[in-house]
Amino acid sequence: MSEPWLPLAGLRVVDFSMFVPGPFCSAMLADLGAEVIKVEPPKGDPGRGYVPVQFRTENRNKRSIAVDLKNAKSRDLIEKLIPRSHIVVEGFRPGVAKRLGIDYETLQKHNPQIVYCSISGYGQTGPWRERPGHDVNYVAAAGGLAYPGQWLQPPARSSLPVADMAGGSFAAIAILAALHSGKGAYLDLSLFESAFFMAAMRHGLDAGVDPKAHIFPVNDVFECKDGKRLTLGILEQHFWDNFCKAVPGFDYADFSTDAKRRANGDRLSQLLKTVFLQKTAKEWIELLETHDIPVDLCVTPAEASRANNQLIERKAATDGFATFPVFANGRRGGELRSGTPALGEHSREILVELGFDDGEIAELRKSGAVH
Repeated sequence: MSEPWLPLAGLRVVDFSMFVPGPFCSAMLADLGAEVIKVEPPKGDPGRGYVPVQFRTENRNKRSIAVDLKNAKSRDLIEKLIPRSHIVVEGFRPGVAKRLGIDYETLQKHNPQIVYCSISGYGQTGPWRERPGHDVNYVAAAGGLAYPGQWLQPPARSSLPVADMAGGSFAAIAILAALHSGKGAYLDLSLFESAFFMAAMRHGLDAGVDPKAHIFPVNDVFECKDGKRLTLGILEQHFWDNFCKAVPGFDYADFSTDAKRRANGDRLSQLLKTVFLQKTAKEWIELLETHDIPVDLCVTPAEASRANNQLIERKAATDGFATFPVFANGRRGGELRSGTPALGEHSREILVELGFDDGEIAELRKSGAVH
């Protein structure tokens, strides 16, 4: 087995963020080789308790140090840590980082080349900067819940935190772009704008847009006889022609072209709903795959990791973690090097690396600056 592709080895990331967006960003950087130091408050990242499974998966390959940033003694730690780092990520509401003494202007004095990324709900400036929010708020405000995802269903929220994970991804891209420039940078990333970027890409900015322009009655989800759900992925005409040959039995004349299928979409969707209830998911998959029709079963991630031979062969899932989904020159991009750290698990280890002696570490602990 060849060595994994770790292009970010040698980079150090200091991650002050919590919950999803920032940790998701730094998890990808960590997977690709960066050293990530997760700076948590004394009681820990609240994400440890809200969605434990996501906390676990988003904080692998990291080390944790528990620091009370409100304690003046923590400045000694920050002043030694930042000059030895390349990237800082924070996810506080605007103004909080400055009050804690970890804002860009302060940290830049210790390291002019630092790439600093602030991730917030609505950005660091503008009339919405102080608004509280979470993923569902950002997606709704950005237009991501205005239109349906299925032909006969109203708009619905995804099980994935779309704005949070997209924002984390865009943050990683922006950070790598800034590193490529070779200069320090301050990056202001808004989760609302991340969702808006995707919604505008998908639906455009025309006020009179067709609310179903992005969906198709034969590119949808259908329930089967056994209660399982299948996705039918028909867009191209030849797939529809294959479907007509595989599933005879009702009049297709009104649905012979894409324009006709869309014009008669409500009726077609209801017909397909009835048809799919006549067979089990297994029977449908065997029939449709035989006729070269895009079809997949709706499964859980656990089921996907067990059932998809390609994923198993490519070792995309290891010890409950999904690894970075890219291969480079035949090598897997990213590596699972360590699991999820306990709160403050590496506090002493990191302090020693930064040059603190036993007496200084004892003083930091006694003062409550480090836990």
